[in-house]
Amino acid sequence: MAATSPAAVELAVKLVDGDKRALARAISLVENDDPMGWELVKEVFPRTGNAKVTGFTGPPGAGKSTLISALIKNLRARDETVAALSIDPSSPFTQGALLGDRIRLTEHFLDPGVFIRSMANRGALGGLSEATLQAVLLMDAAGRDNVLIETVGVGQAEVDVIDHADTIVLVLIPGSGDSVQALKAGVMEIPDVIVVNKADHPMTDTLVREIKGVLALGNPVDGWTPPVVQTQAAHGIGIEDLVAAIDQHRAHIIEQGTLQERRRRNLRHEVLELATISLRHEIEAVIAADPGAQELLDQVVERKLDPGSAAREILRRRADQT
Repeated sequence: MAATSPAAVELAVKLVDGDKRALARAISLVENDDPMGWELVKEVFPRTGNAKVTGFTGPPGAGKSTLISALIKNLRARDETVAALSIDPSSPFTQGALLGDRIRLTEHFLDPGVFIRSMANRGALGGLSEATLQAVLLMDAAGRDNVLIETVGVGQAEVDVIDHADTIVLVLIPGSGDSVQALKAGVMEIPDVIVVNKADHPMTDTLVREIKGVLALGNPVDGWTPPVVQTQAAHGIGIEDLVAAIDQHRAHIIEQGTLQERRRRNLRHEVLELATISLRHEIEAVIAADPGAQELLDQVVERKLDPGSAAREILRRRADQT
């Protein structure tokens, strides 16, 4: 295994010391798939595993950013440090995050105990960038007590957040078709805590009853039934109840011994995901350089060869080249 470069070691030292600029640069390196970024993760990985990682998911307009901003304020009052990672839609031109650092989180920008970063999802079906867990690991290594992940609202596919966090918070709002759809979709199977935000809406009680009805049909995971917390994030109402629910879930999974199981699953998923991405890149390179592989694709287009047979032949050609 190649030794870590001096530049990566120097940046890793600054990151571990809590330097916000070093953390920002490290995440950029990982997001851009720079080899130095992977060196950094390798260097600091032994120092990870200490942060409390909470994922926030839910339909667009549910108020996730406002809720996270209010949550950060509460955590800072407890003298806990925070890193927030918002996964935003990608620009089709630059592949960057369209929204940049979330406007609703600007009140925390000057707080040295808070680090805020947006990351483009780059078309990831689950609403999360392939570099998300790497960024979370870097935030963890930088000594942040809490890492909060906010996903782009893309519907049922964003269940991918379950592979990145210790506790999953689903945010819904009353009077929304998207929230009703979430009740029917597989996304209802993943939350550990459910928040009904904008709870001053007249349809709040109806939505809470519907949520509890759906939960009653399922089986509690590890003896835990997701609590339903009502909040008005814009006014800071219900945030203490949310913090308490998240704390209770963490205490539960620690007591049950499932926290390490979750993290084992998350890291296993990450290894397989990175291996899959790497393999895809290799196969794409084979296809680009091999006229025979291109001919196979043409045969599929002409309906002379089925896709499965073409895929097996391309894999055989790759094996012959390695």
